[in-house]
Amino acid sequence: YKNHPVLFVGTGISLRYLKNSHSWDSLLMKIMIDVGLEEEDYFDIKARNQFEGEYDYSKIGSEIERIFNERLANDRSGKFKWINDEFYKMMKDYNLNISRFKIYISHIFRNVSIKEDVSEELAVLKKARKNIGSIITTNYDCFLEEIFEFNPLIGNDILLSNPYGSLYKIHGCTTKPQKIIVTEEDYIKFNNKYELIRAQLLSLFIHNPIIFLGYSVSDENIKKILDTIFAYVEPNTAQAEKIRKNFLLVEYEEGSTNNEVVEHDISLQNNKLIRINKLKTDNYISIYKELSNLNLPVSAMDIRKVQNIVKDIYSGGEIKVAITEDIDTLQNYEKILAIGSRKTITYDYQTTPELMINYFKIIEEDNKELLSIIDKLKIQSQQYFPIFAFSKINNKIAHAEELKKQQKNNLLGTLERISPKHKIVYNSICDLIKSDRIARSYKTNALIYNVYNRNISL
Repeated sequence: YKNHPVLFVGTGISLRYLKNSHSWDSLLMKIMIDVGLEEEDYFDIKARNQFEGEYDYSKIGSEIERIFNERLANDRSGKFKWINDEFYKMMKDYNLNISRFKIYISHIFRNVSIKEDVSEELAVLKKARKNIGSIITTNYDCFLEEIFEFNPLIGNDILLSNPYGSLYKIHGCTTKPQKIIVTEEDYIKFNNKYELIRAQLLSLFIHNPIIFLGYSVSDENIKKILDTIFAYVEPNTAQAEKIRKNFLLVEYEEGSTNNEVVEHDISLQNNKLIRINKLKTDNYISIYKELSNLNLPVSAMDIRKVQNIVKDIYSGGEIKVAITEDIDTLQNYEKILAIGSRKTITYDYQTTPELMINYFKIIEEDNKELLSIIDKLKIQSQQYFPIFAFSKINNKIAHAEELKKQQKNNLLGTLERISPKHKIVYNSICDLIKSDRIARSYKTNALIYNVYNRNISL
């Protein structure tokens, strides 16, 4: 890839990483059972809404919404009293009519947590986020916001978006139940109202590599997107070929370590065949590593910062703008966007304290480029500085060995200065914090002593 890929994320990713997440099918069945009906009642509704061998879950959703809302309206203080309370509060305080059904869906997806056995895979995914342009998702939960720290956009907010660092939640979000798209009526409204949003997303599809995660090859979301794109782009042109090469569908296959991408034909409307790239695997770590190691000229985060500055400039107001080829002539304006050759422009991206404040984010993202700035910084000999971790990420820091000696000397000096009465063995940070044997101001020293002597595990 020559530019920043966009992730298009479906239910499969939430099911992979979250406890108590749901597919569309399992969600609707759960709600039926929770409201007091039987599994077979759900199967009857499914059977009524099967067309040409496929179940129409939007129609199933419409039926279940009617049943759910009627049952709660007729049972004000029953099992779901709290939903009725929220419904009537919204009506009274904000004149907002939110379906009880959608209030419950938002509650279901709000109460999810990350599985214990996926931490290694998610750590690699976090390293990749510096190279991800934006994310589009049909999921309601807030898992992606937590992992990527991108700006979530729902409904018409998508039109005001910055294409870098944005999370497009096209089917709504648990934080705004009124925006959730789940029923046939919701999809009709979406298709009628969101022409401009589709145009915005279409632009992303045409200009960026797109990686589909958490969908199967037969998923209707994939087919609709391809139908939309190739309604505007002739299938047998150079542009169509470029778009096709930029599409990668990652399809889950339990236990597979496969990493070979193959071509796959998808049948669209009017018997049109579109060939895309497909990778069938369970080896997601290898995908995330490749994304993290993409050698792109600038990180997606830096582009986002530039776009935010430019947005401030063209929106007017009190922003001062100076255009020059000589950075030395610039005053300390509020916003500086420097464009030119490396010979004429020098800059300090982050100060030493800023590098330390952002330590965990730098480590998570494996941000090699950012750490090149260390050679331009003056780091005092008495300054504690985490050069060991930084040099693991960027092994081309010229002053690394000198800084490592400084850091070792500082740590050993600190250990020598710790009073014997504070060298008490503790096996956990909690035990140390709760202890009344050491004054609070000396507990940092006791922590250093116990970590250094491996009493407390890193």
